[in-house]
Amino acid sequence: MALKYLQLSVLVLAGLSITTVIWFSVLPLPVVIESANWMYFYEFEPVYRKNFTFTLRERVKCQDRNPFLVILVTSRPSDMKARQAIRSTWGSKQTWWGQEVVTLFLVGREIEAVDRITPLTVEDESHSFGDIIRQDFLDTYDNLTLKTIMAFQWVSEFCSNTKYIMKADSDVFVNTGNLVRFLLNFNSTESLFTGFPLIDNNSNREFFLKTYISYQEYPFRLYPPYCSGLGYVLSNKLALRIYETMSHIKPIKFEDAYVGFCLQKLRVKVHVPEDAELFFLYKINFNICKYRHLIAVHGLSSNEIIKFWQDLKKNNTFVCK
Repeated sequence: MALKYLQLSVLVLAGLSITTVIWFSVLPLPVVIESANWMYFYEFEPVYRKNFTFTLRERVKCQDRNPFLVILVTSRPSDMKARQAIRSTWGSKQTWWGQEVVTLFLVGREIEAVDRITPLTVEDESHSFGDIIRQDFLDTYDNLTLKTIMAFQWVSEFCSNTKYIMKADSDVFVNTGNLVRFLLNFNSTESLFTGFPLIDNNSNREFFLKTYISYQEYPFRLYPPYCSGLGYVLSNKLALRIYETMSHIKPIKFEDAYVGFCLQKLRVKVHVPEDAELFFLYKINFNICKYRHLIAVHGLSSNEIIKFWQDLKKNNTFVCK
């Protein structure tokens, strides 16, 4: 009996394989355009302006303060542990080198009927910490672009007097003091956009991968130059221009590449830091000298963020050679 089932399974798989080969041979190959072009997604009228309601805007309105830097961290509603780790580590200090830094979290609406027990709701967190920004769209991976548009909208409407913005992921360790010092030493700042640069990055057509995008949604082989969403930094003046441009550029599901199209439309080039040891796309093991020098590193757990922060503080007198 088991042998018959095995034989039947082999025959079904063979049939599926033959069908797939025939299907791909009959279908016309998609026309792939080499270089990305913002005009493909552009509309003269602001038809892509989003009108989601802010359901939480936090208490810090920037109306009676002029922060030097606002860090906006994308976070899932259920990921309170990550937010707490950031609040207790690199997001805990509000002044670096005499400059005010504000750290806030971006969330969407939680998927309903999530069967879990948490000590606090997002509303509770907002009441306790005053650092949550939320709009009424579903918080999913494919809606990350909506979350980024929300970030630019919030800055434009409620904090246009900050000087710089950083958009970061919640699994990123930020050496905030280094970032502030980097910005203080930067000269031409009006169109600054920097981070981990992705130049000539290929679109992915392997449908089983997280980074897959269809030819229908994105017909180009390459993405425009952009910085990884792990953590990019830009001037507020540029942020206001990008937000206006977002009303005219059709969103794609990868938020960082989408911002790249806005930069392309505005003719703003990605600033590639001369120092390649500032932004890390992938996790690097803790090294006191590297972490003391870097600005942002991606892919850390909440426990690692806490541990590495404590190790930095504990070894602050260690001399790097």
